[in-house]
Amino acid sequence: MLLLAVRCNCADSEFRKDRIMKKRILIGITIVAVIGISFFSFTRDEKNFQIAKNLDIYHTLFRELNMFYVDEVNPNDLVKTSIDKMLSSLDPYTNYISEDQMEDFRFMTTGEYAGIGALISKQNDNIVIAEPYEGFPAQKFGIKAGDIILEVSGKDTKEMTTEDVSSLLKGPANKPVTIKLQRPGAKKPFTVDVVREKISIDAVPYYGMVDQNTAYIRLSSFTANCSNDVKKAFLELKQNNPDGLILDLRGNPGGLLVEAVKIVNFFVPKGEEIVSTRGKVKQWDKVYKATAEPLDTTMKIAVLVNSGSASASEIVSGAIQDLDRGIIVGTRTFGKGLVQTTRDLSYNTKLKVTTAKYYIPSGRCIQALDYSHRNEDGSVGHVPDSLITEFTTKKGRKVYDGGGVVPDVKIEGDKLSSLSIELVTRFKVFDFATKYSNENESIPEPEAFSITDDIYNQFADFVEQSDFKYESASQDDLKELLETAKQEKYYDLAKEEFDALAAKIEPDLDKDLSVFRPEISELLESEIVSRFYYQKGSIRASINDDKGIAKTIEALHSETAYAAYFEPGLVVGMN
Repeated sequence: MLLLAVRCNCADSEFRKDRIMKKRILIGITIVAVIGISFFSFTRDEKNFQIAKNLDIYHTLFRELNMFYVDEVNPNDLVKTSIDKMLSSLDPYTNYISEDQMEDFRFMTTGEYAGIGALISKQNDNIVIAEPYEGFPAQKFGIKAGDIILEVSGKDTKEMTTEDVSSLLKGPANKPVTIKLQRPGAKKPFTVDVVREKISIDAVPYYGMVDQNTAYIRLSSFTANCSNDVKKAFLELKQNNPDGLILDLRGNPGGLLVEAVKIVNFFVPKGEEIVSTRGKVKQWDKVYKATAEPLDTTMKIAVLVNSGSASASEIVSGAIQDLDRGIIVGTRTFGKGLVQTTRDLSYNTKLKVTTAKYYIPSGRCIQALDYSHRNEDGSVGHVPDSLITEFTTKKGRKVYDGGGVVPDVKIEGDKLSSLSIELVTRFKVFDFATKYSNENESIPEPEAFSITDDIYNQFADFVEQSDFKYESASQDDLKELLETAKQEKYYDLAKEEFDALAAKIEPDLDKDLSVFRPEISELLESEIVSRFYYQKGSIRASINDDKGIAKTIEALHSETAYAAYFEPGLVVGMN
């Protein structure tokens, strides 16, 4: 009994110790929880205080500045500048859209606006019609590329920006706008009352058969309902029984994510994951899948891209690559893997804010720049090699993140000579095309037109008579080298060599016009054809000479090569 009693006392003692220990643990947990809640509350309150504090500082600073600055200030401009600077410190895609920019924003997302249907640009001191859109008011009322806009609705444009003139040209549909223009070569200006229309820019400027077996669709932007345009083009081309399709996304800056998803859905089975988005607000995270039956899942597909293919273009090309549905041809894409959402603000304004990153089917994000970790000077660096991660496509090919979509078939981008760049940027090609179109009523069909010796000689004379002078990039580099050599006192030791090199790289207009004739002729051909056949004609004229298209056709129709691109273990995206 004693032993039993002793045992019972020990058990009771242990039981009480256990209860005391559990109570201490419970109290400890409670204290930690309270501290945690207090800390969280403090952090949240501190953050709210910092926001209120800085808004108050901004308000008082603005009030004092407005009252006492020596010159008159424009409050709207000051606030817009401060907002823009603040948002630019985050990334280039988070933007404030003021009330007077809403029309431009709608045009970017829908491709629609009310106006005369023409692209304008600033050339020297003039606002010039750069391109009238085929079938729209400017073209219908006889306005041509190269015409100088002198007045809009009686207002002189001499001191205006392109944005100012664009605002005057836009307005209610079916209402006229009076435009005074000067046509180069004509003695007197002329006035025309152009009736505005609702302008809808075609997201598919051209589609057709580039040979007997290959369909071709050029998609220039991902505006609202552009997937319907692609669908219409594809179904029409499919009647020709092509073996392959080229989807040309070169220079396409992107647009609406949902349109990219729909276009991929045309070529992949229902239920396939196409892209997902992930951000700070978890309830906004979303997986986008193919929700409809596809149009075709067997035709060979090639997506043509370059460094100007961004955002939604990269969703399409990246998904096609990750799902092993087709090949990607061209150069590495831009590398924009950030998603923007618009939020309504007061006074009919909006905030376009980056809310997430998108991830293509393999799981990789193709964002090239890391805006969240800036360098000390505020610049943004590329994703370092050490952080690049390997992923696999549906069939087991190796692909990598870290910036853009790297093509399966790489094409070196053609770089223009300094002379060609100068001829374009200083409007010599544009001005000659204006002169040529004003002096010639017609030219052959785009596919048949070419720059003859006679036309090229006319252009060479035109350039030389304009007293055109230019410097090459090599000269600029040599100047820097000479300055460095002089500072380091090496110049005198190699003066003769420097002089000889300077003589060799000094631009010679006659010689360079001959050396770079092929590329200059292509620029001239495109510009002249566009004056007579507009954008579609320019594309038609360029197709036969397009190295990217030629390379893509070759890759599509080589049975062994096309199949080989999807071999498991094949490495894609290493450069």
